[in-house]
Amino acid sequence: MKDRIVTVDSRDWARPITGLVPALEAGKVLFFPDLRFELTDDEARLLRADVRDDKARNISLRNDGALAGAAAQGDEKSRLAAMIGRFRTQACALIDAIAPAYKPALRLAPTSYRPTQVEGRVQSWRADDRRLHVDAFPSRPNRGERILRVFTNLNPAGEPRVWRIGEAFEDLARRFVPRTKPYVAWQARALRALRVTKSLRTEYDHLMLQLHDGMKRDLDYQRTCPQVTQPFPPGSTWVCYSDQTSHAVMSGQFMMEQTLHLPAEAQVDPTASPLAILERLLGRKLT
Repeated sequence: MKDRIVTVDSRDWARPITGLVPALEAGKVLFFPDLRFELTDDEARLLRADVRDDKARNISLRNDGALAGAAAQGDEKSRLAAMIGRFRTQACALIDAIAPAYKPALRLAPTSYRPTQVEGRVQSWRADDRRLHVDAFPSRPNRGERILRVFTNLNPAGEPRVWRIGEAFEDLARRFVPRTKPYVAWQARALRALRVTKSLRTEYDHLMLQLHDGMKRDLDYQRTCPQVTQPFPPGSTWVCYSDQTSHAVMSGQFMMEQTLHLPAEAQVDPTASPLAILERLLGRKLT
């Protein structure tokens, strides 16, 4: 299972790095142990849990520059937005360095700062990210669009961000797809009409939600499936497709995260996408 993690020796966010795309598109985690997001003294003072609004899970910087989820006000809020924005710039530079072919098709999502201690969160089993899962979102169907994420650990106390990383996507799909409920087109249309979903939930979106929930619901699978525990220390960065990489976040505090979306057909190898894998397994189009 250690082959699920590819360690990369790089200390430069913008230095071109060849040869990593096949591993990334196979659902592996690219781990940069020495790729640090450097903070100024003023930014280091923002490594506090109380900068987050208690009603928000994370602090996020939208593409229009608006900051959501912050309790900080005034100059401190401005410094917080600037810090998150600077991370966005460096995270995008890293993806350009790894996969320059993606750049024309990438779509930027909000950038988040996560100052909350993972272990202290109280959540339902479906929302509990301490259980192995692949990312899928009930209200946001994406028709196979990829979820590419860059993470970095800022923890000032030396605490790692600890993940469990599970089996390859095709293996978990073969295990859980036979257990899924059938897709019902009229229900998908009703969810869109009622604005429960932002767009029509396709059969692909339905299956991905079923995989997400099936994995989290199955406690025996959580204990016994092939998996490896990986601590990401402070000053390290890691990258993966979170809709393909089976992962669970076990502990840690103070992390930055950048999400980018990529159409499956814009991958270097589109046949490696979850959409293509599920369509091969089922023998039909899913979007």
